[in-house]
Amino acid sequence: MLLGMSLEAFTLLHVVISIAGIASGALVTVGMLNGNRMNTWTATFLATTILTSATGYLFPFQKVLPSHIVGAISLAILAVAVVARYPCDLAGSWRTTYVVTAMIAFYLNVFVLVVQAFLKVPALRALAPTGTEGPFKVAQLIVLCLFAILTTLAVRRF
Repeated sequence: MLLGMSLEAFTLLHVVISIAGIASGALVTVGMLNGNRMNTWTATFLATTILTSATGYLFPFQKVLPSHIVGAISLAILAVAVVARYPCDLAGSWRTTYVVTAMIAFYLNVFVLVVQAFLKVPALRALAPTGTEGPFKVAQLIVLCLFAILTTLAVRRF
């Protein structure tokens, strides 16, 4: 039992938080591309993305997994994003720091979404059963390129 929940209920909670982080990240990205701070959505994005990474550590495990490493990287990046956004109030170079770190955190959420899609969706799993095959690599490369473009645009426009 995790936090008094069954593993299934906790997994569902983790997935819902993750989806909320991705959805709010998409809205915040649109806001940055339009020069809009989107204060409420930004707080939602940062909180749900932090919770996504943090709750990932509450699942039972025997050894450190790639997901734990991605979670640690995400939490470190999010700490910088929070400082840039709130105590530093996007002043000077903190604006660029915020945009880049927020976009990296959003990218990591989408990266994990793609990993999970290839693990859980039968049609995708058939294309890349071990996660090392071409279709998986191409999907991740497309996501990476998309985020590189979005981050560049967001830095220029926000």
